[in-house]
Parts: sequence; structure tokens; C-alpha cells
Amino acid sequence: MRFERCRLLFGEEGFEKLQKAHVLILGVGGVGSYALDCLYRSGVGRITILDYDRYEESNRNRQIGSDCAVGECKVSTLEQLYPGIETIRQKMDLEWVETFDFEPYDLVIDAADTTRIKIEVARRCWRKLLMSLGSAKRIDASRVQVASIWKSHGDALGRKIRNELKKAKFDRNFTVVFSPEEPKCKEKGSFVGVTGTFGLTLCSEAVKRLLAT
Repeated sequence: MRFERCRLLFGEEGFEKLQKAHVLILGVGGVGSYALDCLYRSGVGRITILDYDRYEESNRNRQIGSDCAVGECKVSTLEQLYPGIETIRQKMDLEWVETFDFEPYDLVIDAADTTRIKIEVARRCWRKLLMSLGSAKRIDASRVQVASIWKSHGDALGRKIRNELKKAKFDRNFTVVFSPEEPKCKEKGSFVGVTGTFGLTLCSEAVKRLLAT
């Protein structure tokens, strides 16, 4: 009964594809935690999350799991909230990107914050990548869009990633979720209406891609 309505929507064959899929989420903050929740409720059979951080008080405005777990490890808390997921507590540095095996995963959702790490992840697994660009400092969820990294616009993080990839003569295509909305503040302001929309949109793109395989 749990997934009855997903089965009705996706069909038995489609739902079985989701059940057999394995998705990796890099970063489970304001974007990644909503992608996790959506994938979990949609019937994706295997979900692995990777993060190193602990919850801070300032996370409580946008991150699933943060309300009663300030000071606790994010992946450990989410493992309790979403039984059956697999967790990796690991700092995402360049050495990790270079040595991590992305092969077992059908899709990789990049919801990490560090520009250099995002660039290297793209270079390693662009074929199976769905990447979040900047979701902070925005308030209009209707502006959230999906496009190729090369067609995204109005986002400083995306522009930096494109420039660095061009310097490295990397011209492969991968999908990003972004918003061209003008930032509303200079500081790290954030609104769950937008960060959550990014996460849900990444999940939607993941489900569509898995159903199409």
C-alpha cells in the first residue's frame, strides 16, 4: 500500500525500474535533504547519501532532520528518519573525488557547496550527473529551471563552473537545476521554498531519467 499511488502513476514496469535503481546524493543540506525525501517516497530502491557535517542551529530554516538534531551528524540522523538508506560520512575533497568509485550508481545528484568539488565530480561522472547550482539568496520558486550546464544562465556558480570547464577543455553535457533570479542579499540568506524546490526538481529529473531507461 505504501507505494500504491506511485505504481498507478509510473506503471508496474516503471515502478520496478525505480525499485532497482541506486542513486547517490552528494550533500544532504537544504537541497539534498529534499531530494532524498522525494526519492525515498517515490520508491527508489537504493539511496546512498554522502555528507560529513553536523547540524547547526542556522540549518533549521531549510534542512530536513535539523529541528531536533542540532550538533548531530547529518547522515546518522537521516538514516534514522529514512530506514534502509545507505550512508557515507566523508569530507568531499579533491582526493576523495579522484578515488571514489561512481560506477555502482545509476545517477549522481550533486547538492554539494564547493565549486572545485562540483567541477571535479562533473569531470568524473557527467553521464549520470544531475547538479544543483546556487539556490541561496532567492525567494521565487517559480524561477527554478532545468537545462544543460552550457545553457544555464543568470547564476554566478554556473558561470564559474562553465568557465573552469572550458579552461580544462571539457565540453561534455550534463543537467543542472538553477535559478536566474537576481540574488536578494549579499550574505548567505536562504529560503526553503527555493532550496526545497531545487531538491524536488532534482528528484523529478532523476525519476524521469530512470523511467526512460
